[in-house]
Amino acid sequence: MGYWIYYLSSNVVGLFPLLQFLTLSCSPLSEATTSPTVPHVKPSYSFGRTFLGLDKCNACIGTSICKKFFKEEIRFDSWLSPHLKLPPNYLLSYSGNYTDDAKSWRLVDITRLTTKYQHDQADKRICTSVSNTKACSIERVLRKTERFQKWLKAKRLTPDLVQGLPSPMLRCPSQRLLDRIVRRYAEVPDAGSIYMDHLTDRDKLRLLYTLSVNTHPILLQIFPDVEGWPFPRYLGSCGRLIVSASTRSLREFYSSSPDVAADLAFQLLSVVSSMGNNDLNYLFYFIRVDASTFGIFNNGHLFIRDASTLGIIDKQEGSQLTDGQQEYRDIFSCLASDCQSTFLSCKTVRENQNFIMVCQEILPKLLKGKFLQPVQEKIDSFLRRCANSFLDSQEVSDAAAKLTEFLRPLRSCDSRFAYRYPDCKYNDKY
Repeated sequence: MGYWIYYLSSNVVGLFPLLQFLTLSCSPLSEATTSPTVPHVKPSYSFGRTFLGLDKCNACIGTSICKKFFKEEIRFDSWLSPHLKLPPNYLLSYSGNYTDDAKSWRLVDITRLTTKYQHDQADKRICTSVSNTKACSIERVLRKTERFQKWLKAKRLTPDLVQGLPSPMLRCPSQRLLDRIVRRYAEVPDAGSIYMDHLTDRDKLRLLYTLSVNTHPILLQIFPDVEGWPFPRYLGSCGRLIVSASTRSLREFYSSSPDVAADLAFQLLSVVSSMGNNDLNYLFYFIRVDASTFGIFNNGHLFIRDASTLGIIDKQEGSQLTDGQQEYRDIFSCLASDCQSTFLSCKTVRENQNFIMVCQEILPKLLKGKFLQPVQEKIDSFLRRCANSFLDSQEVSDAAAKLTEFLRPLRSCDSRFAYRYPDCKYNDKY
């Protein structure tokens, strides 16, 4: 299978030399045992702490899935090769395999929150913020900041504690949204509480670091797929890598057949509609989109693959930060972006901007030239209106709704669309 195991008689006695990890400030790991009587030990592969980012913990995402890496229950695709080597550390995303029983495997995405280069640059900025040196204890510096000292004393995550963080998710935070983050933060045992009493100092730093660099994993945690939200499943993190269910980029489907294109466009418009109309009364809005924003599972189901560009407006409570508070900056404001970047006002968000973006950037590439002339002309007409930023919100929404309904009968009902088959044979809803 392309991975190394130790044998003593017929029993497996070790998997990875974990001693190098035992001094890390991470979750306890199961120790592998070895025997001095083993006559011959094959060389095992041990990946460095720097690849995972464990050398930077607790300025990292978490350690909830580290054991699966060490037990080879998560494997990079390159581990299946005879050379048993890790992929290059400069990549942003890796394809991997995940198992719970060592028999059945499923594909996963192993992803960095930002590029290795951007992580390194941010680490240098942290060090130079306190002294003229490029190397330091990242954790020690972040712990001494004014913001984190406030976090240590806080019983509840409040808007003032996240002011100035660059993620669009936190530009217009409500208390209701912040309570949901604490209550559903998956890197700690579930306490089901809005208060941060169950978070250790280490947990608070990891949560703050994640919110500062990229809120993608937090969105996957607090709006899980099992509740019907259009995000891939969050499986855990190790150091500065996260593991989630695997999807194929929508870009791979631009040349697909007309019925597949119609199906994906129908799903995409339905997802965008749900982002502004859902039971929790949140408005999810994109600040930008491209084909990599959306992904397709093996069963044909479309999801939001990259949630890092999603902002949230609480239509029930509204934002509890003023524009002046949004402009507040410290070292946590530039861990993944330019420290001089401009914050957008919550007041500039339009309810129809999601439809405008996907009708401008995504749907033309998916639907253009796929259908016979009368049908294509109708689709193009709806797309032009949906993409017109000069129309009011209701006109844009109406055009998107009409396009959605026009696409419905253009979809096929067969096993290629496993996410709705065979239900589509008996129910027009599918």
